Amino acid sequence: MRVGVPSEIKIHEYRVGLTAESARALVAAGHRVSVQAGAGVGAGIADDDYRAVGADIAPDAATIFATADMIVKVKEPQLPECAMLRPGQILFTYLHLAPDPAQAQALMQSGCVAIAYETVTDAAGRLPLLTPMSEVAGRMAVQAGAHYLEKNQGGRGVLLGGVPGVAAGKVAIIGGGVAGTNAAFVAAGMGADVTVLDKSSERLADIDRQFAGRVRTVESVGGAIEACVIDADLVIGAVLVAGAAAPKLVTRTMISRMKKGAVIVDIAIDQGGCVEGAHPTTHTDPVFMIDDVVMYCVANMPGAVARTSTFALNNATLPYVLALANKGWKQALADDTGFRNGLNVADGKITHPAVAAALGMTAADIL
Repeated sequence: MRVGVPSEIKIHEYRVGLTAESARALVAAGHRVSVQAGAGVGAGIADDDYRAVGADIAPDAATIFATADMIVKVKEPQLPECAMLRPGQILFTYLHLAPDPAQAQALMQSGCVAIAYETVTDAAGRLPLLTPMSEVAGRMAVQAGAHYLEKNQGGRGVLLGGVPGVAAGKVAIIGGGVAGTNAAFVAAGMGADVTVLDKSSERLADIDRQFAGRVRTVESVGGAIEACVIDADLVIGAVLVAGAAAPKLVTRTMISRMKKGAVIVDIAIDQGGCVEGAHPTTHTDPVFMIDDVVMYCVANMPGAVARTSTFALNNATLPYVLALANKGWKQALADDTGFRNGLNVADGKITHPAVAAALGMTAADIL
C-alpha cells in the first residue's frame, strides 16, 4: 500500500502524521511511504530523516493525495483537503465530526473511508488513540490557565501555587478522565487548590487514591458544578462523550457569577465545547472574554508542543496504521471490534452512531 503524509494546514499546527521511525516500520513491511516536503519540520523531523528510512519526499499535498492509497494525518482535514480525497481512499486522522457538519458533508461527498482516532476503542472500552493527546492537552490546560490568570493577560493576577501566607489559586476541573486527571496532576504539582468533578463515583475514588487526598473530589450532581465554577480562579472543561458533541455543563449564568478575571480553558472545544458561549480559537488569537472571564478555547492545543505530541501520538497509532496497510481497511476493522468503532464515514455515509446522532442523521451499517 502507498501511504501518504501531507503537511498539516490548520493554523499553527506543527504535528505530523508519521515520524521517521513509523515510516521505517511501514517500509520494512513492504509499503511505500510518501511525505510532503517539510511536513515534519515543525516536529523536528527533517526530510532527510524520512529519506534515510526509505520514504519518498513529495513536492506538494496534491501529489500526496493523488497517489496515496491511505492518508495519515493528525488534525481533521480542512475543506480544500477534503476536495482532494477520492472514493475508496483511506483517511486516518482525528476528525471530530460531531460539531462540524461541513466537514462531514465534504467527507461523505468525497467517497473516502474516514477512520477517526478519537472513536477507536480498546478491549476495555478506552480511547487509546485519544489518550496521548488528552494527556498533553490536560497538562497544557493548566499552563495556559496559569498564564492567562496573570494581570497583564487580562486575568485576576493570581499565582496558582500561592506563596507562604497567601492562599493558592482554586482550580475546578470538570471531568475526571485522562485530560482531567492530567490537568489535576500539573495543577496539584504547582501547589494549587484543586477540585475534580465527575459523575462517576468509581472514577472519583480512583482519583482520590491516585492523589492520596491532595485533590478534592466532588460528584457532579445538583448544584455542585455551579458552586465550584463560581468559586474557582481557573475552570478546566475536560468532558468527553466519544464521538458526540460535548454537553454544555458550564452555563452563561454560571460564567456571569464568576470572579472578574477568572479563566476558563475548554479542552472539549474540538467536540463543540462544554461551556456555553465557547467557540474555537487558534494559537494566533487564543482567548476572548465573556462577562469579564477569560476564555481559552484553542482547538489544537497539543500542536504547540509538536515534537512531544507527534511522538506520543505515533506510539499509539502505528500498530493501527500497520494493520490498515497490511490488511486493508475492511479486514483490519473486521478483525478488531474496537478498531471498527473508529470508522466514521464510508460509502458516502456516516457510520458511527454517536456522530450520526450529533449530526441529525442515521448511522449506516457498512461492515
